[in-house]
Amino acid sequence: EYLLEFEQVYYTYPGTQQSVLNGLNIKIPSGKKCALIGQNGCGKTTLFLLANGLYKPDRGIIKWLNEPLRYHRNYLTKLRQKIGLVFQDPEQQLVASTVEEDISYGLCILGLSPAEIQIRVEKILGEFGLDSLAEKPVHHLSLGQKKRVSIADVMVLEPQLLILDEPTAYLDIKHTRNLMNTLKKIHGNGTTLLLATHDLDLVYRWADWVLV
Repeated sequence: EYLLEFEQVYYTYPGTQQSVLNGLNIKIPSGKKCALIGQNGCGKTTLFLLANGLYKPDRGIIKWLNEPLRYHRNYLTKLRQKIGLVFQDPEQQLVASTVEEDISYGLCILGLSPAEIQIRVEKILGEFGLDSLAEKPVHHLSLGQKKRVSIADVMVLEPQLLILDEPTAYLDIKHTRNLMNTLKKIHGNGTTLLLATHDLDLVYRWADWVLV
């Protein structure tokens, strides 16, 4: 079973002549740990932004659970609950004042009740070991802590597919190990993982599938 499929997908950034993606065909299998590798500028981040509808392809079809993506607000809001995207730079993702507020942000957009939001936020704070940081301002966090919060922001929405763009970038060995342990738990709970990385040793140890 495949969750996400790209069929002959092309994409060119506005104002440029050269296509970033040229007839791309890939399939992301359900339940696997998938690594995406390639040189800088080859289109990895573009692929991710297309995957959850932030970009729309010039040509080709992107499918989620065998159904082509539709580009209207209600559909994309629901899609982004199922396909979670974690950016390379957590500063692009953290939007609220404190850790607790930041994690609750996506749930508030969904219109959940305050009681439901509180239950889910407390649960994810515990799972990610962020209880002690709940009231801490996000700008006081270390980079490793910010990365953990940015993943928690997405996982509180309970996605089927978690996409991570260079999640270990700029992290030291300790924080990289902690992050990979977090991803191991997420995958163990049934979430499919797709990450882009330049760390080939990590890919060799971790990935079930490698996309080049």
